[in-house]
Amino acid sequence: MFDWIANPDIWLSLVTLTALEIVLGIDNLVFIAILAGKLPAHRQKIARQVGLALALLTRLALLFTLSWLAGLTAPLFAVFGEEISWRDIVLIGGGLFLMAKAVLEVHHKVESAADEAPSAPRGSFLGVVIQIALVDIVFSFDSVLTAVGMAQHIEVMVAAIVISMVIMLAAAGPVSDFVNRHPTIKMLALAFLILIGTMLTAEGMGFHIPKGYIYFAMAFAILVESLNMLVRRRTTRARAGRPAPPPH
Repeated sequence: MFDWIANPDIWLSLVTLTALEIVLGIDNLVFIAILAGKLPAHRQKIARQVGLALALLTRLALLFTLSWLAGLTAPLFAVFGEEISWRDIVLIGGGLFLMAKAVLEVHHKVESAADEAPSAPRGSFLGVVIQIALVDIVFSFDSVLTAVGMAQHIEVMVAAIVISMVIMLAAAGPVSDFVNRHPTIKMLALAFLILIGTMLTAEGMGFHIPKGYIYFAMAFAILVESLNMLVRRRTTRARAGRPAPPPH
């Protein structure tokens, strides 16, 4: 039963699948960080932990119901010649939810920036957890389908998902703190969510967008913003070290 443990190919697939699970979970991690940021500081950590725990349970539940998951791809009806399944409906609904949520957050950030007083944390713990649970279902489809496509052993799939979640749980705090400390990064993360929501909606409508393009665009935007932050930091240091001009 456990002969696969001595197979080096199995270990290679475990490492590869774990890395892919982490990459596929980054967008979920960003969404959780933004939602948790709406809560008071002392409740953000528990919200992130609950969110990632729900993501883990959702992935494992889907993984152990592969026959049911396969049934979700069966066509229900056709619209303009395009067959629509339950999976497509979930992807379209999740994509539209992500886009609407991100646009509302951008609107709130822009409006609150015009006020003199900083906005207080808003949102209830239960409401944040429910939103995280809904989006976890959408993000779990890609994660589980990737696991099924890459590994033949259920033990490898479960191990990869659990390991990736443990790593993401450790990274959730630093990522959330970094996003909340830098308003431009937070705005960039919201733009990523709009991009991901568009991709999910297009995928549900039958238009496949290679994820490599999405990840490249996100990586390039992060690189540009990192350079901007470096320039701003050096400019601030230079101004701090510059002597004050003499009085006239």
